[in-house]
Amino acid sequence: MNSSRPYLVRALYEWIVDNDCTPHMLVNSDYPKVQVPQGFASDGQIVLNVSPTAVRQLHMDNEAVSFEGRFGGVPHTLYVPISAILGIYARENGQGMVFEQEEPLEGDDELEPDDDVPPPGTEPPRPTGRPSLKVVK
Repeated sequence: MNSSRPYLVRALYEWIVDNDCTPHMLVNSDYPKVQVPQGFASDGQIVLNVSPTAVRQLHMDNEAVSFEGRFGGVPHTLYVPISAILGIYARENGQGMVFEQEEPLEGDDELEPDDDVPPPGTEPPRPTGRPSLKVVK
């Protein structure tokens, strides 16, 4: 049977947007094939605002979520395998869902070079703080 995670991520995204809230995704930034600006990750995690007004060309399928977003005014193309998504929630009230961390599948640890990541020493400062998540029962 297929994983329910991609279906839940898409459904929760629509539910959050339909309720005029801001969807945020908590992502394991160290997971294989994740392409996010590492200078904005903290402790191997990054929170991404995936609201329709914050991203362009959002694509969600059973394999990954991809979109274009801006970090510090600089555009980046982001790619997040579904297994790297640790949670999706509404910024305004924390309602959403947290997922268990999945181990990479065999062969997923072969990383491809990422042209969007700046060379070491040129990354912007890391943001501070952690999001507060509430689990919907």
